[in-house]
Amino acid sequence: MVDRAFVGVVSEPRNIEVEKGQLKFFAKATGETNAIYFDEAAAARAGHRTLPAPLTYMFCLASAAPAKRGAIFGDMGVDQARVLHGEQSFTHYAPIYAGDVITLVTETIDIYSKKGGALDFIVQDTRATNQDGVLCAEMRFTVVVRNEVAP
Repeated sequence: MVDRAFVGVVSEPRNIEVEKGQLKFFAKATGETNAIYFDEAAAARAGHRTLPAPLTYMFCLASAAPAKRGAIFGDMGVDQARVLHGEQSFTHYAPIYAGDVITLVTETIDIYSKKGGALDFIVQDTRATNQDGVLCAEMRFTVVVRNEVAP
């Protein structure tokens, strides 16, 4: 069982640079065909200052810069072999671009159990702010932890 004492824990800020090559790789891997994700001239014609990040790229940023405080696989002691991806959602405020330095801060919003404790749900919100202090996006991520429970 995951300790509910982690509800309300806020991570340390983590900085990560958005790399152009990684953006292109992610766009290709997710089947993106819009030229703005691959060609800077096409991005400029569409009004972007450089290559924009695809809308779900924030998940990759958070994975590449994991939190130390309030970390599911660190502080919380969750075994990766028992984890299922539950749900994720994004709220976008401003584009994330290649070359941006994004600061991520994650807060554990809720931890609850279902099926008599067989499943724990960990809900975390992550905020992404760029180098200019502009809030670019928020991501809510729910992880499901399978527990062994006595019959």
